[in-house]
Amino acid sequence: MKIPVVDFGVYSLKEDDVTDEQLDAVGEEMKSAFIDVGFVYLKNTGISQEEVDRVMDISKKFFLQPEDLKEPFRRGDFTHSYNHGWASLENERLNPLRPSDLKESYNMVAVHCDMKWPSAGAAAGFQEIQTSFFLRCKDLSLRVLRVMALSLGLDPEVFLSAHSFIGHEVNGTTLRALYYPPVDWDKMKEGQLRCGEHSDYGSITMLFQGTNEGLQVHSRSGEYISAPCIPGAVLINIADLMQRWTSDQFVSAVHKVLMPPAGDTSPRQCVAFFVQPDDDALISCCDGSNKYPPVTAGTYLKMRLDNAYKLT
Repeated sequence: MKIPVVDFGVYSLKEDDVTDEQLDAVGEEMKSAFIDVGFVYLKNTGISQEEVDRVMDISKKFFLQPEDLKEPFRRGDFTHSYNHGWASLENERLNPLRPSDLKESYNMVAVHCDMKWPSAGAAAGFQEIQTSFFLRCKDLSLRVLRVMALSLGLDPEVFLSAHSFIGHEVNGTTLRALYYPPVDWDKMKEGQLRCGEHSDYGSITMLFQGTNEGLQVHSRSGEYISAPCIPGAVLINIADLMQRWTSDQFVSAVHKVLMPPAGDTSPRQCVAFFVQPDDDALISCCDGSNKYPPVTAGTYLKMRLDNAYKLT
């Protein structure tokens, strides 16, 4: 089994004139992928590879700085958002049965808050580049959510109205720059991965990968399949709240990031946009069933994040 690739050109960020028939066609392809795998590649989204390279370049410059220059931006030190900022190496553990993940990250949660940002030296322009990319991802995510709702025969507002405040303090949507540093094989812990097995928390996740691979997705057949890097494409997956929302019509698949092959020390880099409903949005089964109890998005997100960080 492979993760399907769908052409999103008819509804890319460059296109505003799209017919119902075109939306139905692309929606059916995405729906099939989300039901069967939980993941899909979208190509021709309107977000260029140059934009992706730009945000990865400034992110890498930040990560390669000495820790004392990153420390002032540590996650948990911002009063406006508990999830904004830098998380150091082995600061997160997504699979509680494994050692902490061999990665570091920088989380951007809100574009409208007066927060302290990296700005000196190698990180000059960091805020502007991250903010611009966040807003591009926001625009694309809303288009994806619209198509997803239509594919299920729902009014698009069922999803869109619950994502009204992306980029504000009352919504947990996060642009996350991720850096997996070169592997020191002598210091690795037994069973350690770059990112342990987990499912994502919110509505959908949009992932832009660099050139080094390692991401694997747990298929419905019980096997892990590779999610290769496809230049110019964004990898989109269903997250847990969306699976609850759709009463398991869409699947939130478990995934992980492996170490490189033995002896290979290559780093890995990616940028993820974790789309969350507004904090006060009540997520209940859209088919009217009680398969999952209603839960507010903010409460659910904080519970999952606390679990991931308290174990390290």
